[in-house]
Amino acid sequence: MTYQQVLQWMFGRLPMYQQQGKTALKHKLDNIREFCDHLGNPEKQLKTIHVAGTNGKGSVSHMLASILQEAGYKTGLYTSPHLKDFRERIKIDGIDVPENFVVEFITRNKAFLEAHELSFFEMTVGMALDFFARAHTDIAIIEVGLGGRLDSTNIITPEVSVITNIGYDHTDILGDTLEKIALEKAGIIKPGIPVVISEHHPETFPVFQRIAAENGSALHLAEALPSETIMSDLKGIYQTRNIKAVLAAIEQLDHYNISRAHIVSGLSHVVRNTGLKGRWQQLRTEPKVICDTAHNAEGLKLVLNQVENEVFEKLHIVIGVVRDKDLKLILPLFPENAEYYFAAPEISRALPAEELQAQAHGYGLKGASYPSVKQAYKAALSRAGKKDFIYVGGSTFVVAEIL
Repeated sequence: MTYQQVLQWMFGRLPMYQQQGKTALKHKLDNIREFCDHLGNPEKQLKTIHVAGTNGKGSVSHMLASILQEAGYKTGLYTSPHLKDFRERIKIDGIDVPENFVVEFITRNKAFLEAHELSFFEMTVGMALDFFARAHTDIAIIEVGLGGRLDSTNIITPEVSVITNIGYDHTDILGDTLEKIALEKAGIIKPGIPVVISEHHPETFPVFQRIAAENGSALHLAEALPSETIMSDLKGIYQTRNIKAVLAAIEQLDHYNISRAHIVSGLSHVVRNTGLKGRWQQLRTEPKVICDTAHNAEGLKLVLNQVENEVFEKLHIVIGVVRDKDLKLILPLFPENAEYYFAAPEISRALPAEELQAQAHGYGLKGASYPSVKQAYKAALSRAGKKDFIYVGGSTFVVAEIL
């Protein structure tokens, strides 16, 4: 099979949560354990850092990878979802997994994958671990896909676990209270392994304290660290709290040779070192165009606060969402003094643009719907003046279509 044929097989034959939603989930670890046994247990051959959370886990994972690369370590990075190409999910020192490895891996394991009906995510986690083990990485940053306790990545025993912001997302799967969601995230805490908690929240922190104590794991609250002046090339104001989580995690790697210079350089060159996209990413200057993958209430609130602090004559917002988002939590966050361009990303889970438009109008958000994200973006560009501001977001998949 060619690379494109392999991708078609992967996306077509196997369910994928990003496309199908809850029906694609196989919420247990039996399959991934059997697959890793079949692969020779690559997870036992790796040094890793495990990162979970509702918001910020992608940025934290890329920042950690960048710092470790600057310190001279061969660094694996597994994240999801991808924006443009599947290979973005699996990188070593910022370089995507080669197409021929993807093809060879699927070809070599196709019979097992078919016989055991592995999910897309289980298969991809196995691929990443196998790739990192074969390449003899010094350390690999592994981002949780969904939740933590029953996520396919939760078969690793990391050097340190990191749990970032906790918010209401995927409540149909993880639970409808912050305490229930925190319990799922806390599932990555391993016996005797230190855990960094990014932020203190009265509903979630006691959960982390209890699970850490049960596991004999030292708990470190990043929020309690002294204020730092280290900046990142990831420009969202919200990155300041992610930086604290990164610094707290690095402190736990005392057996690694990581200096302050490595940290400063790593945080300054995250995009260059890892290829991260879609975090307060500027696409144009006149008009200024910013895209951001924030897609739940907590993340959008932070991003939209930053939008409001921008200086512009008129605000244009290109927006699309997926069906499982609670619009009652999201739409009130958006400003009424903007022109909206409603669109649906090209996935089966997308909420139709007309439906989003109708619900948004109920919150005073006025604008037209468009047949595609690209057409909505094109319309915004055509209507915006040089001193206007265009924000594109609402979903990772919306951002992916304009990059």
